Amino acid sequence: MEKEQQPDIHTRTRRLVGSDAFERLTQTNVLLVGIGGVGSWSAESLVRSGFTRLTIADPDYICASNVNRQIMATSLNIGQPKVEVMRNRLLEINPDAKITAIRKRFCSETAEEFRLEKYDYIIDAIDCIPEKALLIRTALKSGATLISSMGAALKTDPARISVDEFHKVKGCPLAKALRTYFKKNCGFPEGKFMCVYSEERLTNRTHDPLDPGNGTVAHVTASFGLRIASLIFNQVTGL
Repeated sequence: MEKEQQPDIHTRTRRLVGSDAFERLTQTNVLLVGIGGVGSWSAESLVRSGFTRLTIADPDYICASNVNRQIMATSLNIGQPKVEVMRNRLLEINPDAKITAIRKRFCSETAEEFRLEKYDYIIDAIDCIPEKALLIRTALKSGATLISSMGAALKTDPARISVDEFHKVKGCPLAKALRTYFKKNCGFPEGKFMCVYSEERLTNRTHDPLDPGNGTVAHVTASFGLRIASLIFNQVTGL
């Protein structure tokens, strides 16, 4: 008996955007630096939406405090490299995707190895200010379209997430710290880039000496990541 034909994993996306736009998704080359609470959700959304050329970079290993907000982090894979776990997850979604995992920190010693000029889009999901500043400055010279995530911690309301050009971002401590760093250390980058951010500012209500990081929740970090993915998706498809 002949096997009944089934729709493929991208049937619904192709129906929404059309065959030509979907083909552009599959040919778009994206670099995502930082597979954390924001970046992991961006990666997931991109691959589920039809992107097949994705490079993910992060030097860290999954720890217990990642489980509350990072899509690939579970209690079972604590201690494993983030990029390897994320790559395996993405290939389970689409085995035909070309997912490159780079277990390195983007810094002055490694920046040239990333070959930013070969990408169409670069997503900055880094928390460390010096590395974030370096990625922004380097990406803007590469010819790629840069989208940067500002701080997603100490927030609970996804409805307050906004998108704007970096110089117009307000109310975000990370953006403020980044501007100060640019001013004191290397000058402001040449060129404009879009940022996802929120003006919401809460405070930590408890202190944990084992984890000095700020409080975060998945529905906010995920919303940041999905907003970034949506910006790229809409630009590529023209929607």
